[in-house]
Amino acid sequence: MSRQEGQKAKLLVLKNILERKTDEDHPLSVPQLIRALEAEGIRAERKSIYNDIEALRASGVDVELSRGRGGGYYLGSRTFELPELKLLVDAVQASQFITKDKSKKLIRKLEGLTSEAQARKMQRQVFVSGRVKTMNESIYYNVDALHEAIARDRQVQFQYLEWDLRKRRVPRRGGQIYQASPWVLAWENANYYLVAYTGEGIRHYRVDKMKGVRQTELPRQGKAEFSALDLAAYTRKMFGMYGGREEKVTLKCANSLVGVMLDRFGTEAILVPQADETFHLTVPVAVSPQFLGWVCGFGGEVRVIGPAAVRREMGRLVQSLADTYLPLQE
Repeated sequence: MSRQEGQKAKLLVLKNILERKTDEDHPLSVPQLIRALEAEGIRAERKSIYNDIEALRASGVDVELSRGRGGGYYLGSRTFELPELKLLVDAVQASQFITKDKSKKLIRKLEGLTSEAQARKMQRQVFVSGRVKTMNESIYYNVDALHEAIARDRQVQFQYLEWDLRKRRVPRRGGQIYQASPWVLAWENANYYLVAYTGEGIRHYRVDKMKGVRQTELPRQGKAEFSALDLAAYTRKMFGMYGGREEKVTLKCANSLVGVMLDRFGTEAILVPQADETFHLTVPVAVSPQFLGWVCGFGGEVRVIGPAAVRREMGRLVQSLADTYLPLQE
């Protein structure tokens, strides 16, 4: 570029150098800044660097000076601090609905929000037990299309996918087109779910299993149902976002499970201590095989004590399991 063009761009280039190359532990001296500018094709003198730094400070850029041996100028504050960026990287890595390729791209963009030296500290791998990344890249377009439909108060159409034995995702119900009124996108069990209204009531759909989401010109239905819906309370009733008839279920739990129950049902749940190192709590639950299986997973430390209909369902499930596995065949 010409000298004049270079001088016009110098302030922006200097700001970019400070963003990419410096942090509190990696300041650049004035001679180093001059060399960095020269590498970008811009000539600068010592005095002009001081003037440019003051101009950046006047415009709100936090340029700090580290004095003494090895000192220099560095960018003092950023939109995101390093611990915040690390949390975001961990969330992207752990998220099941974000594909591996998209995770890499998002993390590279997050790394661009800090210095190159600090970005190397963000290259970490988060292990989450049992977590498998989705392979459906269209989820990002689905999310955008659903948000737009919600904003425009329109229904959507889509196909819904499932796995077959050849490990392919194929449309359910022979490729039938689903139609629903989208109201809320919910994050549950590391997946994105669409909570929508259909002619059958409130339904949930895994967003990464939706294909060809298309907005229609039909207005949404279900306004009355969703205006009265407390989404946080609603999702606590669901197990794996599986629906079922709603019951107020009373559980008898070992005292060691207080934290587990409060994490699951919220701190407003009422715990009633018992004399035998247990407590009771009564919570609204969508009774489903997933809920009953969740209770079984505690190996007897959680028991359903009411209502009688749910106890009978639990009894039938346990009997079915006993008939399947007992007596053990040698």
